[in-house]
Amino acid sequence: MHRRLISAIVLTLSCLCCSSQSSFSEERRPNILWIVGENLKLDLGCYGAKNVSTPNLDALSADGVRFTRVFSTSPVCAPSRSAFMTGMYQTTTDMHHMRSHRDDDYRLPEGVRPITHRLKDVGYRTANIVKIGDRTVGTGKLDLNFVNEGPVYDTKEWSGLKDNQPFFAQINTPEIEYDIYDRRTFEKPRVKWVGEEWHEKIATPENVTPPPYYPDHPLVREEWARYLNSVSGMDVRIGWILDQLKKDGVADDTIVMFFGDNGRLEARGIHWCWDTGLHVPMIIHWPKNFPQPPHYEPGAVNDSVISLLDITATTLGFSGITPPAGMQSRVFMGKEVGPPRTYAFGARDRIDETENRIRSVRDQRYHYLRNYQPKQGFASLNRYKEKCFMVKPLMRQLLAEGKLQGPAAELMQDLPAEQLYDTQADPHEIHNLAASTDPAHKAALLRLRAALQTWIAETGDRGEFTEPREVFAPFEKEMHDWFGTPKWYSRK
Repeated sequence: MHRRLISAIVLTLSCLCCSSQSSFSEERRPNILWIVGENLKLDLGCYGAKNVSTPNLDALSADGVRFTRVFSTSPVCAPSRSAFMTGMYQTTTDMHHMRSHRDDDYRLPEGVRPITHRLKDVGYRTANIVKIGDRTVGTGKLDLNFVNEGPVYDTKEWSGLKDNQPFFAQINTPEIEYDIYDRRTFEKPRVKWVGEEWHEKIATPENVTPPPYYPDHPLVREEWARYLNSVSGMDVRIGWILDQLKKDGVADDTIVMFFGDNGRLEARGIHWCWDTGLHVPMIIHWPKNFPQPPHYEPGAVNDSVISLLDITATTLGFSGITPPAGMQSRVFMGKEVGPPRTYAFGARDRIDETENRIRSVRDQRYHYLRNYQPKQGFASLNRYKEKCFMVKPLMRQLLAEGKLQGPAAELMQDLPAEQLYDTQADPHEIHNLAASTDPAHKAALLRLRAALQTWIAETGDRGEFTEPREVFAPFEKEMHDWFGTPKWYSRK
């Protein structure tokens, strides 16, 4: 048996160690609310973003802790959510492909459980909220790569949360997402954003500045403004949620954790392992009726490197549960915290019909990416991307006309096998330093390359194993039905 497979089995078997309860278990437990923002980078007023209005999240940050270096384990929802709902890397548990295991008999490895099941063991009522009264505040989205573990949540009803029982609730905001789910064809040239009809139009094509890896074009500016306005719309819904906590008299008993599930909804963001696809916001607000954990200061900014995976163990710690020994998630806030991270790791594998394998490691300053299928770069085809992101066909057209230059033209080429970025000097990650002769960059390359190789081996990364033909065949057929056989296509 392959040593990495053995490593994965050993690691997951260690999870058989039962969760022990801390002294908190004898005390009253706080309510815990996860507000999960879809497809979002640090595009909030409290992070310095322009042309957005996020007063509710800004206020939450001013009275809470804002984290600046949190990175998702995947640049797309289902693998990312599967990881932070279990506290295990999706690459270890074989949940790394987008929306996999929906129709087979897959079960989570022995000892790996959804966080909600662990919380129910100590008396929590769990909810995945869609509406509060007549207002839609969430989608009820799960989008997990495991479906055979029984009900993940007790209810979708806000009114189902009992006053005499602590609750753990998750709310997945409808923004930021395209309204594409009822379409199978390119019947309209422009796909709506969820809620676009009522979003305040603070951003306009005239006042926005898209990143330099896109051409300066009216269509690009229009799409960028629409994205920012969807962020403002998301904040309105979050205001409804926070107001309801106060109306119900539970705000002072509820830990609020806001975070993004993966990076930004843009053509070079979601699906890709640049910071645009992995870097997410996080704000934690502590309630008045519970003692603040050590080092918690209202209004503080935390610049530590944190994996989004770590919200699992941290949430368990808030509830009085000691995470099991084999859990890969770490506690970063609470009475007892785990060792700080030097690195945050990310991975992209098959997304819908588009096969790829990319691995990423990020520290305080540098970002290293390893591309295993370089010909399947930004210009490669994916139905979701082609339906939603009008910038991609625009860039193909401009490239064919010889009008695409600089970083935008480079983006349309094959990927290099390795990429290294100094994110302090180059926040847009457009200058690849992998071949640099600068001693500092060379040292960073060697260090991060070694860290990634070690992580792949130690966590039993399943990405090197090709999905069985019978699993991938339906996706492959859909790709050929839509696009024919793309020039970049190869399946090894």
